[in-house]
Formats: sequence, C-alpha cells, structure tokens
Amino acid sequence: MTTEMQEIAITEDKPLLTGQADSTKEAELAARILLDQGQEHRVETPHGVLHVTIHGSRTSRRPAILTFHDAGLESKSCFSTLFKFEEMQEIVKNFTLIHIDGPGQEEGAAAYPAGYQYPTMETIAEMIPAVLTFFNFRTVIGVGVGAGAYILSKFTLANPESVEGLVLINIDTNARGWMDWAAQKLSSVTSSLTEQLLSHLFSQEELSSNTELVQTHRDRIYKASNQINIELFWKNYLNRRDLNIERNSTFKCPVMLVVGDQAPYEDAAVECNSKLDPTTTSFLKMADAGGLPQLTQPAKLTEAFKYFIQGMGYMASSCMTRLSRSRTTSLSSSYSMDGSRSRSRTLSQGSQGGQMPPSPSQTMEVSC
Repeated sequence: MTTEMQEIAITEDKPLLTGQADSTKEAELAARILLDQGQEHRVETPHGVLHVTIHGSRTSRRPAILTFHDAGLESKSCFSTLFKFEEMQEIVKNFTLIHIDGPGQEEGAAAYPAGYQYPTMETIAEMIPAVLTFFNFRTVIGVGVGAGAYILSKFTLANPESVEGLVLINIDTNARGWMDWAAQKLSSVTSSLTEQLLSHLFSQEELSSNTELVQTHRDRIYKASNQINIELFWKNYLNRRDLNIERNSTFKCPVMLVVGDQAPYEDAAVECNSKLDPTTTSFLKMADAGGLPQLTQPAKLTEAFKYFIQGMGYMASSCMTRLSRSRTTSLSSSYSMDGSRSRSRTLSQGSQGGQMPPSPSQTMEVSC
C-alpha cells in the first residue's frame, strides 16, 4: 500500500509541467509570429507557378481578402503599409489575407532567361482560380492596385461567383490608344525602366518634390535583382486589352473605386466609374493622396474599407474610429436619367459620429 501511495505521489508531483507550459507558450508565440509574417507558398497553376503569401487562419467561413499589386511593386511594397496599419488590424483579425505576386515579381525572384514568354494580363487572371482551390476558399474580396486592379477585374468578370466585393485602386479598364502608345514608345527611348515605373506610380507633384517615398521606390526598383521580370510584367500591362465594361455588362458584386486627386490614373478611374452600376459602386477620390493612396493615406483608406465591408454585411459592430470623429467628409452622389438629369448632396460628419455608412452609389471625396 505504501509503495502504491508513493507511486501516486510521484505522479501527482508532475515535475515537467513548468517546462510543458513554457513549450506551449513558445509554440503559441511562434504561431503568432508566423501568422504576422505570413506563410509563403508556391502555387502551381495551369499557366505556371505563383508566389503567394497567406496571413491568418484558413478555417474562416468568411471570404478571404485577396490582393494583387501594381507594376513596379510586389505584395510587400504595395500592401504592407496598409495591412499593418493599426486601425486595419480590426479587419485583419477577422479575415484571411492572401497576397499574390505576379509571376517572377516577388522580392528576390530569379530573373527569367532572355526570350522568356511572359504571360499576358488575361493569362495571369486565369491563374487565380488555382490559388483559391489551393487554399480551399470559395469566395474572396479582391483588392487590386493599377495592373493588379486590371487583373482582378478580369478575374471577376470571368468568375463572378467567386468574388463578393472588389476594391480597385488606380484602375484603367481601357487598352492604350495610339497617342498613349506613341508617348510610351518615346518614353522607353528617353527614360529608364525605373523612371517609367515611377511616372506610372506617382503623381507629377510627388515626382517634382522627389518625396522620400519616391526616393525609396526609385532605389528599390533600380537595385532589384529581378528587374527583367519587372519589365516583362510592365510591358504586358501596357499591352493590355480593353475590358469592355458597360452598364449592362459589368461586375455583379459591390465595387469601390479609389484614386488620389492628383494620381496619374485619376481620369481613367472617373471614366470607369461612369461605366459601372451606380447602385453597387462607390467612388472614393482622396485629397492629398498622390499616386499610391494605400501607402500615403492608410488611415482614410482603412476607414473607407470598413464602410465597404460593412455594406457587404460583415463586421456590423465595427466602430468607425477616424473619419467619423472631428473630421468633415464631403459625400456627393450623382445619377443620370435619360442622360439629362443629375443631383448631388453633401453630408457633414461631426464629432458625434454615429452616421450611417454611405450608400454604395455615392461618390466620396475625402479631404480630411
């Protein structure tokens, strides 16, 4: 009996519990760090391999937020500032993030050999369904910038059932005209690839001021080891086809268009807005945002993104923490009837907050 009692006493002492607890904490910390840094994958598609980074759990029943970067950028340089922004974390913790890099565009990618046949924008869009299948997501909310906005638009038009919402920053749905083609030909002779991309990414004011952000990206592109890949992606974007979007042939999901009021693609975004269904489209023109509002104005874009997600029925209890307090937002909505009537109204949001989010058909010009 004494021996049995001694054995029980030894078992109850559990001398390894402290170490086990430490190991559990270390594992949890490692998991949190891994989720923050993202898990990198190489996803095989029918048209080649894509580098994809995923943040968060894959078990969410909500759609994933799927991003695609612009020419001259990759997922980190295009989206890290926005998705690591403090007030964006409320969204990040509720959704899985999937960042897609265009073929060979990821940081440190090996350069393609001379004569490599780079996929067209249309072909890259056809690679996205394989990414959703790989991560077992049925639907996504797309966030694209420039070339990435074009690619996600193409994907959405071909796979409307896979996209619940679309945020398009600096979208240009048109193929280049002869004047644009001639101007680009001249630019390719007189300007380096780096300067061509900077003119695509930034406003003339930003380039003239040579802001710190411009200098950072000039240095990054110039020193990129995969510069030939970047050039191939850029040239194929310049050779894009017209998306042929019209009111009766457009996106089936809610869309938010975003552009800076001095951005190179401001006119193109305005034109795109005129072609979309006004009952499901929001147009956000941001003051003092330059060419890359997701980098220069992450607070404003985060707040607008929250409104957009709430309009889709997600995060209904989320608090609007910036634009709705002690700021004034000018909201104007317009419509046309038989091409001859229009109306507009403004709504001032004071320090009390509590206003309802703008309806999908409104145009928001944020000047705070």
